[in-house]
Amino acid sequence: MSDPAGASAGGASAGGATKAANPWVIAILVAFAAFMEVLDTTIANVALRYVAGSLGVSQDEASWVVTTYLVANAIALTASGFLARMFGRKPLFLTCLALFTVSSVLCGLAWNLDSLLLFRILQGLGGGGMVPVSQSILADAFPEEKRGQAFALFGVAVVVAPVVGPTLGGWLSDNYSWHWCFLINGPVGILAIGLISYILRESPEAVAERKRIREKGLRFDTVGFLLIVTFLSTLELVLDRGQEDDWFSSSFITIVAIVCGLAFVLMIPWEATRRDPVVDIRILGTRQFGSCFIVMLATGAILYATTQFLPQLVQEGYGYTATWAGLVLSPGGLVAMATMFMVGRLSGRVQPKYLIATGAALIAFSMHDLTRVNPDLDFWFFANSRMLLGVGLPLVFLPIMTASYDGLPRDKTDQASTLMNVARNTGGSIGISLASNVLAHREQFHQSRLVDATIPSNIEYQHTLQQMTQYFVGHGSALVQAQQQAFAWIGQEVQLQAMYLAYMDVFWTLMLVSAATVPLALILRNSKPAAHPPPAH
Repeated sequence: MSDPAGASAGGASAGGATKAANPWVIAILVAFAAFMEVLDTTIANVALRYVAGSLGVSQDEASWVVTTYLVANAIALTASGFLARMFGRKPLFLTCLALFTVSSVLCGLAWNLDSLLLFRILQGLGGGGMVPVSQSILADAFPEEKRGQAFALFGVAVVVAPVVGPTLGGWLSDNYSWHWCFLINGPVGILAIGLISYILRESPEAVAERKRIREKGLRFDTVGFLLIVTFLSTLELVLDRGQEDDWFSSSFITIVAIVCGLAFVLMIPWEATRRDPVVDIRILGTRQFGSCFIVMLATGAILYATTQFLPQLVQEGYGYTATWAGLVLSPGGLVAMATMFMVGRLSGRVQPKYLIATGAALIAFSMHDLTRVNPDLDFWFFANSRMLLGVGLPLVFLPIMTASYDGLPRDKTDQASTLMNVARNTGGSIGISLASNVLAHREQFHQSRLVDATIPSNIEYQHTLQQMTQYFVGHGSALVQAQQQAFAWIGQEVQLQAMYLAYMDVFWTLMLVSAATVPLALILRNSKPAAHPPPAH
């Protein structure tokens, strides 16, 4: 019997690697390549201020560097199963790794925002095919009784990467340049390509199986794939550009939204009636898998939104460097690693739905904790909140893979793995865009309300103005100059307070999103834990 993990890129026999090479060498190399890919989902987050300043764009526009990568990653995931069956895992893996490496270097050499986004899309397409194929290579290289150890190594790699990413990205940005967040993948990728191409071998059985598949005339669901690409890309365009273009007051946003809606409406009946759909929409209609998909969508939104906006908050509101902004996230990542092993043991004793509900509740509580943001907070307030999130996330990510497979036929496990990874990445992209829009809208709202209070008839305003004028006079300024400085100081305080209040609203929104997934988790049926569910990165 094959492990469900082995089906994640199209079945264990479609393009496997021979076991002649030491499987642990294969595991280390494959896990390292996956580590590179996952690293790039977070390495640029703390460098966005440098990117915005260097390319002369706003912070919101710089955030597209993250969201375009996630969308491209999700798109590539949907096609990875077919490509692995048709061309073999080793050729596909090396092609994806090469595209990822080359586009990473091009990202580091980008001369404006448009070129950077184009290269990030290419990087996301290359990275999207690597992780599911990695899982299948591991499943094929190890006997069934040792796959758990191999996936544990793989799981640690993909959990460590988001921890290392912000810290490494911050250190490179502070000490060298944000370009090195991408350029660093060049030499590492070339080395990985050379070693993997030398060590990884395809078995004669895999080559013969691929030949039989081609002779059968396996066809790619081109129409379905194009509909999915259109839906995801236009959805992201609406979310990213909506605030900037004043939403549906813009004819461009309106047209793109209509295209997005049409693609979605056409995608459902098309994919539901195909013999070999690129995405099996039918399993999304089940209570069990559909609920798991929505929970993963919401959890991905919170994970990626907080990974971007928490460093942004401490940099803007507390003067942290990019390095220290990355370090704020690190304790949470270390806690998540430790919790993974604990959850691995609990998963055999506790029903997945209870673990997922507990994790979602802890995530909601960590978001509620962040709504207490104020100017007097220190490093450990944010680090402790992140550590609480680090306890909650593994309680969702690991059990939800077990729950999502429950009741599915074995030949659908590859689709389940793909869809759960798509849910995480798409949710992340939506979460970043949602948080960005909430932040921009609420900051304007709070600033307008605070400005309304800064009028001469307001006694508190007069008292503050008088105090600050005296303060600046006491530090050597002339009376007229001191009044101007007092006005400027009050203006800065208004902007700062509006920012804090807007971030509060962002975290309230994310808290509500997480809290809404608790009842969804509880309606899941009791599951029999899988032996070794594939890790979701």
